[in-house]
Amino acid sequence: MSITSQAVQEFRKRLQSLSGGRPVQLVAVSKTQPPERLREAYAAGLRAFGENYLNEALDKQAALADLPIEWHFIGPLQSNKTRSVAGHFAWVHSVDRLKLAERLSAQRPPALPPLQVCIQVNVSGEASKSGIAPSALPALAHAVATLPRLRLRGLMAIPEASTDPHLLRSRFAQLRALCGQLQAQGLALDTLSMGMSADYAQALAEGATLVRIGSALFGARSPQTAPERTP
Repeated sequence: MSITSQAVQEFRKRLQSLSGGRPVQLVAVSKTQPPERLREAYAAGLRAFGENYLNEALDKQAALADLPIEWHFIGPLQSNKTRSVAGHFAWVHSVDRLKLAERLSAQRPPALPPLQVCIQVNVSGEASKSGIAPSALPALAHAVATLPRLRLRGLMAIPEASTDPHLLRSRFAQLRALCGQLQAQGLALDTLSMGMSADYAQALAEGATLVRIGSALFGARSPQTAPERTP
């Protein structure tokens, strides 16, 4: 599946239509894609790329250093990888513990602008899912907002895999409500990172401002590399 400028423009128009004209940031999820595919996607008009696996991402960044790509880290984050993430990405969507946020802030190079971060919330309550519990979110959000080398932009969620659009919309609506509560408490949040290839329509209906799209842009991943739940 080749990525053309026309295909990207048509996808952006679909996002705008589903959002009712609200601005929507498109992050192309490029995990498992080789650098040449990202170069093709960049030529087609994509500028922000999301990666889940640090070592794979660093290799791509080296191969594509000539392109001013905006790199988003969207996968689970471990403490021993925060230094590399802090130094090589513009955004991190998967902050779910204060320790991670503190390390990212302390390790963000002074020459770079503040790291843009979202807090991942476990809206489905799955024990195997990353993300902070909704009840613990306010304390974490207010603490992250004080860290000097981070800018807290908003919230991120990955609901359970489901073909029930009503269930998906309820999960996304929960994240929107949580964001609204934090805004009412004085936090200047402007980002709802929610919606992937299978559920972005429901996410946009509930106010998503950023969608993370992989297979709908690049085509289906091979069974050998595709995890069970993919953006």
